[in-house]
Amino acid sequence: MSRAGGPGKMGFGKKGKKGAMAFRKPQKPKVRTKKKDPIAVEGKRPRPLYVDYKDIELLKKLTNRQGKILSRRKNGCCAASQHAVTLAVKRARFMALLPYVGD
Repeated sequence: MSRAGGPGKMGFGKKGKKGAMAFRKPQKPKVRTKKKDPIAVEGKRPRPLYVDYKDIELLKKLTNRQGKILSRRKNGCCAASQHAVTLAVKRARFMALLPYVGD
């Protein structure tokens, strides 16, 4: 008995299908552009790195509809910016400027 669960369950297509298999059109490779850090000003990180917890418009862009903080992969922040964003969102939640739970 094979690992796939027995003979005939190999996943090579459906049985009983008549005619030739249709092939997909080859897709162009998607070029991913590097996301810009939303905290950076003119391409440089401000020193000292501080995200204002009262800047609700920026913080809403960095959270989803449920109120969760977006990951670095999604919002394009570097590690230091993401840490500052996390602190700012938590402060804004504590001060009741942002909801803990979204809509």
